Amino acid sequence: MKNIDKIGVQIPDVLLPGAGVELQKWAAIAVDQFTSEPEYWEQVEQIVGDAPSSFRITLPEIYLEKPGEAGRIQNIQASMRQYLEQGILQLRTGLIYVERTFAGKTRKGLMMCLDLECYDYTKSSTSLIRATEGTIVDRLPPRMKIRNGAALELPHILVLIDDPTHSVIEPLSAASARLEKLYDFDLMLESGHLTGYAVSAELESGVIEALSRLADPQVFSTKYGIPVNTPVLLFAMGDGNHSLATAKAVWEQMKPTVGMDHPARYALIELENVHDDGLAFEPIHRVLFGLKTDIYAALQASFGANTSYTAVESAEEMVRRVDAGDPNQQLLGFIGGGKSFGVVGIAHAASNLPVGTIQAFLDPFLKQGGAEKIDYVHGQDVTVRLGLQPGNLGIYLPGMQKGDLFKTVILDGALPRKTFSMGEAREKRFYMEARKIA
Repeated sequence: MKNIDKIGVQIPDVLLPGAGVELQKWAAIAVDQFTSEPEYWEQVEQIVGDAPSSFRITLPEIYLEKPGEAGRIQNIQASMRQYLEQGILQLRTGLIYVERTFAGKTRKGLMMCLDLECYDYTKSSTSLIRATEGTIVDRLPPRMKIRNGAALELPHILVLIDDPTHSVIEPLSAASARLEKLYDFDLMLESGHLTGYAVSAELESGVIEALSRLADPQVFSTKYGIPVNTPVLLFAMGDGNHSLATAKAVWEQMKPTVGMDHPARYALIELENVHDDGLAFEPIHRVLFGLKTDIYAALQASFGANTSYTAVESAEEMVRRVDAGDPNQQLLGFIGGGKSFGVVGIAHAASNLPVGTIQAFLDPFLKQGGAEKIDYVHGQDVTVRLGLQPGNLGIYLPGMQKGDLFKTVILDGALPRKTFSMGEAREKRFYMEARKIA
């Protein structure tokens, strides 16, 4: 392992499935996907069968805090030890360049470790590595139970850099034809293709130099038009915010007894450039289950004359209107809740983003028993399908411009939670690489 302390990076020791492991069965999607669709996870179970799989050493969040959770965690940790003892995972040291292709787009990434000592997930953070969205601290303890006592970590964490000149990751793409190919296969359930390459020592040096330039205080100051003494933001969370926060929380518990050289000080992540043409920011929609209160009346009571509702004939018309926007008000699409399709307008909103406005309304609405639960879902189709089920309400949100992310976080701090997603559900990261943390 090699540490580059000034930029909070470690060159990782990575564990990859060895010869004889069927990669399509090994790689499973991020656990925070399809949280209201048990049929997806039933399909994964059938596909994997008894084969070695990352599905067996991760816990889909659909099962989190449900009956049998403790037994599942015990089985996960036992399977981790078994995979290590049986040699199913093979060690290699170095960066891995990753290409993920889905629906005709290719997203480029780079596997590395980040130093959790350089990360602070609080809204007012000025650390080198920062959260881009609000972290719900209450969500960490259930996830910490999984990481505590685990021999391995398998990340679905995607971290962003703001590299408009394409100096860090894109040179690896240009050189990929002469790199050693580590894996190359189709992912399960029509989720595209995954390819990984070993990064040579020469290209590794180029990556570190380019990241160091981005972290230079003068370069940072000039890029964003801010004072030169402003703390540098080099790495911004993309996906997996609560996973990285969990790793940080566990590390803070451990470090008084294990010392600063322990592998749990670092977290394996995939680094991506916010300017990658293959990377899209998608909104994260809301679905309320088991409505107990007339939400339309609650909106009127909360926002008064600043709110409006317009019925529309179809989901397509709702999406068109919301995506087009309105300079005089924030627009959201509503599905169900005793009606069909409509567009809610909120003028003079306190938040700069519609997601912030509606989340500030939903939090007390749920706390006061307005609905049984909320879920955060990806994609128009699932939002409409779930919203139209009796007793439910779907809320369709517009997206945000990805080029605004870094400056917004630098100036305003973390965005409202669940503001954006890097792609839709089937585009999410699949678990391929693992790393020892114990």
